[in-house]
Amino acid sequence: MYKVVIIDDEPVIVEGLSRTVHWDKWECQVVGTAYSGDEGIDLIRQKKPDIIITDISMPGKSGLVMIAGIRSEFPDTRVTILTGYRDFDYAREAIRLGVDRFLLKPSRMDELEGAVECMTQHLKKQGIWPEKTSEASQEDERAEASKNDPAEDVLYNNAASSFIVKNAVTYIKEHYQEKLRLNDVADQIYVSQWHLSKLLNRHTGKNFSEILNGIRIEKAKELLHDPSRRIGDVAEAVGFQDLAHFSRVFKNHEGISANEYRNTL
Repeated sequence: MYKVVIIDDEPVIVEGLSRTVHWDKWECQVVGTAYSGDEGIDLIRQKKPDIIITDISMPGKSGLVMIAGIRSEFPDTRVTILTGYRDFDYAREAIRLGVDRFLLKPSRMDELEGAVECMTQHLKKQGIWPEKTSEASQEDERAEASKNDPAEDVLYNNAASSFIVKNAVTYIKEHYQEKLRLNDVADQIYVSQWHLSKLLNRHTGKNFSEILNGIRIEKAKELLHDPSRRIGDVAEAVGFQDLAHFSRVFKNHEGISANEYRNTL
C-alpha cells in the first residue's frame, strides 16, 4: 500500500480525511497524522510516506517553506495542499515548488479523490509501486521511468531547493549576530541539517560557516567606518565570540587585518 500522511491544524479535517476517503481504492493507507508543520516534518521523516496531504496556513512557519523542504528533501513524495488560504500567487508558487494539486476548503470528495489518483499515477510513472518490491528492484523501475518521462521531478526539486537556499541565506542575514548553527537554520526551513548543508554547497559553492562568516565580515566592514568603535566591539556586534577568531576570519576573508582595513578608509 502507498503510505499517506495527513497534516492539518484542524482535527476535524484530519479525522474526516482519514475516514471518508476510500484509500483502499487507490491502494493507499494513512500511516500517520499531524497537527502542525513541525510535528508533520517529524512524522514524514519517521514514516517516509509516498503521499502527503497538508494545509499550508497553520500556526508557526511559512507553509511554502514547509512545502519546499518536503519537495527538496523527499523528491519522490507526492504532495497535495488542502487549505482555506485563497491567494492565487501563493497557489502558483506552491505548484512551481512541486505540489500535485492545490485544493481549497471545503473540497468535494471527487476533488480529493482526483488528487489521490493524480498522485498515485505520478508514483507509478516514477517506478514506485504499492506492492512490496525490493529496494533494488524499485531503483531499477525508477531509472526506467525517468528514461520515459521528462525530468519533471528534477525541475521541481531544483525549484524547491533554490527556494530553500534563498530562505536559508535570508535567515542567516537576519540572525548573523546570534550564536547561529547550521541546525538552527535547518529547523526554520523544514529540512535536515545534512540536506541543507548539501544544498548550500550545491547552490552557492560555500559551506554554512563560509556563508555566515562572509555576512559577518561584510557587516563588520560597515561598522569599521565608525572610528569610535573598538575592533573588539565590532567583532562582538557581528556575532563573534572572541576577538582572536574574528581577526583570523577577517584576515582570511579580506587579506588584511581589521585594523589595516580601517586605516585604508
